[in-house]
Amino acid sequence: MTPARTPTRPRITAVETYDIRFPTSRQLDGSDAMNLDPDYSAAYVVLRTDAPDGHEGHGFTFTIGRGNDVQVAAIEALRPHLLGRPADELCADPGTLGRDLTGDSQLRWLGPEKGVMHMAIGAVVNAAWDLAAKRAGKPLWQFLADAEPEWLVSQVDFRYIADVLSPQDALGLLRRGREGRGERKALLRANGYPGYTTSPGWLGYSDEKLTRLARRAVADGFTQIKLKVGADLADDIRRLRTARAAVGPDIRIAIDANQRWNVGEAVEWTRALAEFAPYWIEEPTSPDDVLGHAEIRKAVAPVKVATGEHVQNRVIFKQLLQAGAIDVLQIDAARVGGVNENLAILLLAAKFGVPVCPHAGGVGLCELVQHLSMFDYVALTGTTEDRVIEYVDHLHEHFTDPVVLRDGHYAAPDAPGFSATMRPGSIAEFTYPGGTFWAADLAGAAAATGAAAATGAARAPAAARAAASTAVEESAV
Repeated sequence: MTPARTPTRPRITAVETYDIRFPTSRQLDGSDAMNLDPDYSAAYVVLRTDAPDGHEGHGFTFTIGRGNDVQVAAIEALRPHLLGRPADELCADPGTLGRDLTGDSQLRWLGPEKGVMHMAIGAVVNAAWDLAAKRAGKPLWQFLADAEPEWLVSQVDFRYIADVLSPQDALGLLRRGREGRGERKALLRANGYPGYTTSPGWLGYSDEKLTRLARRAVADGFTQIKLKVGADLADDIRRLRTARAAVGPDIRIAIDANQRWNVGEAVEWTRALAEFAPYWIEEPTSPDDVLGHAEIRKAVAPVKVATGEHVQNRVIFKQLLQAGAIDVLQIDAARVGGVNENLAILLLAAKFGVPVCPHAGGVGLCELVQHLSMFDYVALTGTTEDRVIEYVDHLHEHFTDPVVLRDGHYAAPDAPGFSATMRPGSIAEFTYPGGTFWAADLAGAAAATGAAAATGAARAPAAARAAASTAVEESAV
């Protein structure tokens, strides 16, 4: 008689990475004063298990083209922490994975907790949360909102922020946030979460395109749009005048300099645009310059100051809040160390009473960050006042659970997970350099280069003969 096989615990059996790039630079989608030709890209990771449910964890971090291969390599460096890890334990406590990854002493030296390595950790941690939510059968926002406050606090790393936000503070905020949670959950499902759109405002767009897209945004129910600024003041004045004429006086127009200016320039430039009533100035200077942001905020009021998409960790966010340097905090789902660190940042913002308006200008970022804002509303702050999620109308078709906008509001996702799963066909087409799109594109470019070289070579003998003939004629003279 064959003895019964003892069942083994499901484990992580594979970590797959992909360098996925979309050629958005060819239409100047995403262009701004600092990033003139972005190719929206994702350093993408899939965690596979041997669990019978077949669920996978999907995550990514956003880049804008070259360097995405470096980001993929950073994710691959984390593989030893993942292979063989028990899936049940991972899903029950993603915070432990986050602490293990940020605590790897040799890899930590490359940060600590910032830059390429930290973004790689965020991609992996987000994949773990995607897996946990899928196995729980809930969209991530609901998975977080339904969780006990004590468990959520256990997921947060309070190191370096405990002087401002203690575990006891966080627990109090989350317990208060549970009051009225059921009613807000129903309202969210009925009405969605307010958004604003950057789609009209890319710096490379013509005034005609800006006007057309701005009017469409208002027709679609948006009450706020955003324009990129910072390359040329005269152009910015013209474009703000054009946008204001298109949307009228009652629609908010935010402006975004993408770190273009020194502190003094930020003040002068923002004041020069004040006649168009900008709602906020975003990333006016270096994201690391806490005191510079504070100085700008004092000088440009009542225009608000917003930043966060390039803020590298919870520590810098803590200092921005301590210094009274920002009016609007902009989390990014894929810049910091994943859901765990974004929980810390949301709690910090809630303690200081600063509204969170997430960054989502990039492939898949709308899909991810909606979950964090919806959790914040349902189970933490309980409000959407002066809170909006950025929306850009690019590349959503590549995801299995793309965002849905209704009357300028994000519809609450219903599908289990973090909405991070990309369609297999899109991965096969846009993986660089071997995907079907890039293989054909690179082959076409090589053929064109070869043809140009051949044409040049054919012309060279004739040019040489002409030059020789001229030399002979000149010597004869």
